[in-house]
Amino acid sequence: MAGFQFIKFKYLFLLICFSATGKMFCQDKVFNLWENTVPGAVTTKEYKEEYRKDAEGNITGISKVSTPTLSLFLPKEEKENGTAVIILPGGGYGHLAVEKEGYKVARWFNEAGVTAFVLKYRLPSDKIMKKKAIAPLADAQQAVRYVRKNAEKWNLDPEKVGVIGFSAGGHLAASLSTRYDEKLMVKIDKISARPDFSILIYPVISMKDSLTHEGSRTNLLGANVSESLKNQFSNENLVSSSTPPTFLVHATDDHAVPVENSLVYYSALKGKNVPVELHIYEKGGHGFGMGTNGTNQYWPQSLKKWLQQNNFLEEEQALLFSYFKGNGEDGLHLAYSEDGYKWEALNNDQSFLTPELGNEKLMRDPCIIKGGDGKYHMVWTVGWTEKGVGYATSEDLINWSKQQFLPVMEHEENARNTWAPEITYDEENNEYVIYWATTIRGRFPETQIDADDGYNHRMYYTTTTDFQNFSPTKLLYEPGFNVIDATIQKKQDQYVMFLKDETRDPAQKNIRIAYGKNLTGPYSEAGEPITGDYWAEGPTATVIDGTWMVYFDKYIEKEFGAVRSEDLENWEDISDKISFPEGTRHGSVIKVPNKILENLKNLEN
Repeated sequence: MAGFQFIKFKYLFLLICFSATGKMFCQDKVFNLWENTVPGAVTTKEYKEEYRKDAEGNITGISKVSTPTLSLFLPKEEKENGTAVIILPGGGYGHLAVEKEGYKVARWFNEAGVTAFVLKYRLPSDKIMKKKAIAPLADAQQAVRYVRKNAEKWNLDPEKVGVIGFSAGGHLAASLSTRYDEKLMVKIDKISARPDFSILIYPVISMKDSLTHEGSRTNLLGANVSESLKNQFSNENLVSSSTPPTFLVHATDDHAVPVENSLVYYSALKGKNVPVELHIYEKGGHGFGMGTNGTNQYWPQSLKKWLQQNNFLEEEQALLFSYFKGNGEDGLHLAYSEDGYKWEALNNDQSFLTPELGNEKLMRDPCIIKGGDGKYHMVWTVGWTEKGVGYATSEDLINWSKQQFLPVMEHEENARNTWAPEITYDEENNEYVIYWATTIRGRFPETQIDADDGYNHRMYYTTTTDFQNFSPTKLLYEPGFNVIDATIQKKQDQYVMFLKDETRDPAQKNIRIAYGKNLTGPYSEAGEPITGDYWAEGPTATVIDGTWMVYFDKYIEKEFGAVRSEDLENWEDISDKISFPEGTRHGSVIKVPNKILENLKNLEN
């Protein structure tokens, strides 16, 4: 069963899903690689693609490719990290193993947050191309340029576009990595075709007699190949200092493509001081794909570590919760969780930082984020009647800078307080937005009531790039009611504000959501409550495995609560499924590298 949905994206795209016996495989978009005429093509109606299928009818291989395409596989929005990879399946330049060395690989990359593209490149044939030896490389060059050209549309970093190739696809990936700026049948584009990283799995590297895979060489270059042509297509001869960082995988018992292919390429890269990592397994043979059994099945984990070390993937993240206890007099507390449900205190639930600012010297409502500088930045409430907030920074969440008082409301004579500050890093403008709730006497009289002891909050903000100079304080959100405890998360091209409706009469005391196109607003009207029939405050939100989780303080019941949603519209109360350290008061949840968490845990030893 196949369904087709047409999508406009400069060209015509197809959303294709195949279902067989309940198994579903989806490509987000498939589109033609070349805008108009395929360069160097020879038109013939008799030459048509042929498909290899498994017992369930799923396509596993393609041969006689004459029209190159890119199949786009998108990671879940909350996982995407801006890195892209173009996948080149193997098949000896005679067919493409698109399932084992294409679609399956794309799904693995998606789980790691990488946007994947499976390239169905032209397979060499004199019947359909003028220069069959260079047509696949021309397609690979075009694929890199096309991805970079449209990087913004897919939320990609144009400097994090890599390539992975298997077997003959590995030869093509290595050729792309060494011949990326070679003019092939088309005018050289201003956009570079150089991959930012290269991953070669049991690759054909050389066309020399002692090393090559005969089938790949014959299909690409023909039966009778001159020595000069062999050298021209042997990638170990073409490595330069500009060849991208490379990750190599091979098996010693590979009898189809000798392991020496990877060895000579490794030596060539090392000789040019190109960063390279080589993994050779005792067993595995040829064509083990993502790994089958034995030690070769672990190469994807090694690849993930390599990508992390080279800044193409973020390190594995742990969940960390900052909070206060009592009135906030003893300072910062931290807890961690492996699943977002069970939270355990760190440092034996002792304070990590003692408050020093303000008349009352409190550290309530601690909000921590990781900034554009790689450091952790924290703001907090320093007292009940202060006209500013506390600020400190740390590289490891253990050692903190000198505490700094930010007098964000000193200019307002009638400001009564500065409560529950939050901080968000604005990547687009490379600045920090600090926002909080303040009551200014005489403002917004239409929502002023005596029952709230005269408190009638609105949300205010300031921006800074260095925490020394600040923009003038401005109104961030005026929803038409007493509002406090706002926290903002980015979701694709919009910002989601979770906030507390502080209205006491008639009582609301619940969490709502507003949306804005810009971090500093304007924001929409607040939606319906997402919390239940209890008083909730201090929301903090994160996404875990595609699910939005919002934690909050049930301050009347003196316990913590939570709700979750897949779409920000339909919410489920899961307060009975979570657990926090006894006495936890509200703060913020963030994700930190595992090594940061391990260092925090070691403090208890």
